[in-house]
Amino acid sequence: MFHRIGTFVVRRARLVLIVALLAVIGGGVLGASAFSKLGAGGFEDESSQSWLARDRIIDHFGGEPNLVFLVKSKNASVDAPAATAAGTKLTADLDAEPSVTQLVSYWTTKAPSLKSDDSASALVMVSTTQSDAKDLVARYTSDNADVTVQVGGTFGVYTDVQAQLTADLGLAESIAIPLTMVLLVLAFGSVVAALLTLLIGIVAILGTFAELSVFASLTDVSIYAVNLTVGLGLGLAVDYGLLIVSRFREERGKGLDTDAAVVRAVETAGRTIVFSAATVATALAALVVFPLYFLRSMAYSGVGVVAIAAISAVLLLPALLAVLGPRADAWRLPWAKQLPSTEAPFWGRLADVVMRRPLLTALPVLVGLLLAASPLLDVSFGTPDDRVLTTSAPSRQVGDTLRSGFGSDDSNALHVVTTSGVAAPAVGDYATTLSQLPDVERVDSSVGTFVRGNSVGATPANATLGRPDAQRLSVLTNLDRTSDRAQQLVRDVRAVPPPAGTITLVGGQAAVLVDTKDAIGDRLALAGGLIVITTFILLFLFSGSVIQPVRALILNVISLSATLGVMVWVFQQGHLSGVLGFTPMPLDTGMVVLLFCIAFGLSMDYEVFVLSRIKEMHDTGADTRTSVVHGLTRSGRIVTTAAALIAVSFFAFLISKVSLIQLFGLGAGLAILIDA
Repeated sequence: MFHRIGTFVVRRARLVLIVALLAVIGGGVLGASAFSKLGAGGFEDESSQSWLARDRIIDHFGGEPNLVFLVKSKNASVDAPAATAAGTKLTADLDAEPSVTQLVSYWTTKAPSLKSDDSASALVMVSTTQSDAKDLVARYTSDNADVTVQVGGTFGVYTDVQAQLTADLGLAESIAIPLTMVLLVLAFGSVVAALLTLLIGIVAILGTFAELSVFASLTDVSIYAVNLTVGLGLGLAVDYGLLIVSRFREERGKGLDTDAAVVRAVETAGRTIVFSAATVATALAALVVFPLYFLRSMAYSGVGVVAIAAISAVLLLPALLAVLGPRADAWRLPWAKQLPSTEAPFWGRLADVVMRRPLLTALPVLVGLLLAASPLLDVSFGTPDDRVLTTSAPSRQVGDTLRSGFGSDDSNALHVVTTSGVAAPAVGDYATTLSQLPDVERVDSSVGTFVRGNSVGATPANATLGRPDAQRLSVLTNLDRTSDRAQQLVRDVRAVPPPAGTITLVGGQAAVLVDTKDAIGDRLALAGGLIVITTFILLFLFSGSVIQPVRALILNVISLSATLGVMVWVFQQGHLSGVLGFTPMPLDTGMVVLLFCIAFGLSMDYEVFVLSRIKEMHDTGADTRTSVVHGLTRSGRIVTTAAALIAVSFFAFLISKVSLIQLFGLGAGLAILIDA
């Protein structure tokens, strides 16, 4: 089959190039609109109890607060005339906004929980839609002689993350693409050959942006998918480009003419690329089983960019080589009298030494990997909040102020809502019980506020928590929403029997974390099983061996454990926080799953590269030792070069000011280097 593909490409090279050019132009036009359609959320299970609670609160009470306006008085208390005037005007202006469905303000309720401990700051909390949040943030963020207004809350964080990721992407591309180009020139010894490979990456990225634009018109797609597209697009272009161009050169070196060398490159390296792409795409496709649209978005972008990169490498790149012929090696480096060879005797000698002393070489490596994996024993998981941003981000500054300057953070409350109406006495009894749970500071309900089992009065705001067909209660705590105790509090609240004749739903950020972890845990075995089974089948079909897939799977699990252990050491325990400028936090559950799938797929990528040359030699009748030595001699340089280059495209994301992206970049790049 691949021989026929190669023959077609050679005979119809210009047609292939024309079709590719039209596709790139169309994809570029379509993909240009992708960014405005992407969202910064997607970390919640939309079938979970916390999501159902959120929907019911939106339908019956206007929604949970998702924008927090922090008003800071510059010269006096927020109760001073100037600050009061500013706060009252802000409250009135926000209340008049059509998109604001609920508003709670210190200047209308005088609730102590909405004023900071030093009386210098106060809050206005509103509920709105995510699509309108960006506009509200831009229009109401202000700084004048009397007060400053900053915006935080869930949608405030989303707004800042979207803006930061857009800026980071441009900076990462400006670093990764030129650096990749320089390294490619050094690897190929020719500027033109390097440009051909880089072109594959650009085509894959533009094509995937177009795909994301289409998906975003049909369903929710996360903006984080853009980072995966760029990292994988550049990385796989390097991988696949190195394979095709190196094999093309190798065959020309054997005396074949341009057309025959192109056909042979597609016949051999093309087959390897297709199987490699299938293993990577399989690992990423498994993400669709998770109910979080953040992870599903990664499947959309990941499978898309892998497929486009592979198709471009098997069709577009050979067509370019067929048209250019020897000119593909034009603009050689001045000192490169001979172009780099695919043959690297060092790797063959190393393979021979390893096979002669397998335990002596394997044991130290295994010990090192297990030591790197050991921090996994201390892993804890969370969901993203404002602390994924740097301390210079407005929503992060609001979050820090809420945590340090307010007795209780009302935006951090658990929200309990009933599915039907409840009589006032039953509401009071239920609120009394909730207020007696460990770590509960107070409970607000329609019949009053309760502290440690006692009613402490009511404000006008309490009356807004009750309706004939539903009751809402806010359970306030000072616990960090990502802590184990906060998660236990969610379970404790859910365990309290609801008032007779109704059902209670519990939401809030800590509840989202509990539900997200449960949702991922419930689907983890399914996703893992799909990856393992399909990868095993693909490697078996590729190699014809049962042992090789099993060995590859075991080694990949060990190397990935080492990678995740390093991520715990860096991002949870904070050992490089000063260097990279992030706040140590529990690892995001979804990002860990994503990192595992990406690293697993790319690790198998290199497994296929090496096995292809080993099998090729073994099929000629050579014994196993000779085949392994030959395979590593021919593929070792390509694999290590490709790994170094693809790692660069991921490490470029370390410049991001969003710690989730830093974790993604460092984790993916490190996993590739460890496996290679």
